[in-house]
Amino acid sequence: MGIIKAVLTGAAVLFLSAAAQAAEGDRIVAVVNDEVITLSELNGAFAPYRERVEAGTRGAERERVLAESRLTILNRLIDDLLMEQQARKAGIVIRDEDAEAALADLLKRRNISREEFLKALERDGLTLEAYRKGMRDQLMRIRLVQREVKSKVAVSDEEIGGYYRKHRDQYEGKEAVRIMQILLLLPKDPSPAVRERIRAEAAALHSRLLAGEPFEAVCANHSQGPAKETGGDVGFVEKGMMLPEVEEVAFSLPLNRISPVVESPVGFHIVRVIDRRGAGLKAIESVREEIREKLEMEKVEKKLEEWLAALRGKSHIEIKL
Repeated sequence: MGIIKAVLTGAAVLFLSAAAQAAEGDRIVAVVNDEVITLSELNGAFAPYRERVEAGTRGAERERVLAESRLTILNRLIDDLLMEQQARKAGIVIRDEDAEAALADLLKRRNISREEFLKALERDGLTLEAYRKGMRDQLMRIRLVQREVKSKVAVSDEEIGGYYRKHRDQYEGKEAVRIMQILLLLPKDPSPAVRERIRAEAAALHSRLLAGEPFEAVCANHSQGPAKETGGDVGFVEKGMMLPEVEEVAFSLPLNRISPVVESPVGFHIVRVIDRRGAGLKAIESVREEIREKLEMEKVEKKLEEWLAALRGKSHIEIKL
């Protein structure tokens, strides 16, 4: 896992687990400047990882992996605490409404109701307030990284061009056709009589198309496939992405020619090819932002690692395991 993901994603889980299991009077396992990390915080953060290690290893190997993993988690907690200290020094404040907005966005993206989310928290032994605290901590770290690291990273057009040339094989496009399609679906396990009835319906529609009826109108009124409301235009489809029976016909059709009725496992298709493009290299303009984001993430990962190392170097850290 990259350090960015470890700090900005995994850290939230670690703090939530620690918050759920913290207890008074713990032994101190680390001192970070003028703050401490307790044994219960470490055990709480390590619990999910312990289960995975114990399930996947045995004997002496298990003990070695457990010890190494436990130290890794402690070092991650130290980095998180260092970042929180730096965020406080920088005056970064996350308001309750910020955390609530982030939570609402999370629920929307995952299509989970608030009630379902609260039940899931309860099953995991967490409270909503503990989760909000973890989210506030995570948002604080994100803002700190944006301010101290990401804002100082830039990707030049020369770097994008160089990456594009070096990794040309990753941007080879496949041959593709843009098709319009009318589809009559078969029910599950159709009887021979039902299959023949639907085949006859497709044949009748095919005859109407050959007689000059607009493809778009026939599709809108009769198709059961995608994009029926827009004339069945499903856009460009690359080789290997269609049902084999349809693909064989689509890639052999001349432009604007209406295909015969094609039977596939899902139903009866009539297609019309309205554009095609050959295989070849994707234009750099079509992948520029994708490359920029990739290179930026790599730079941020490296710079964050260096920034954390420097922060550790000028901090007082004692590990007391």
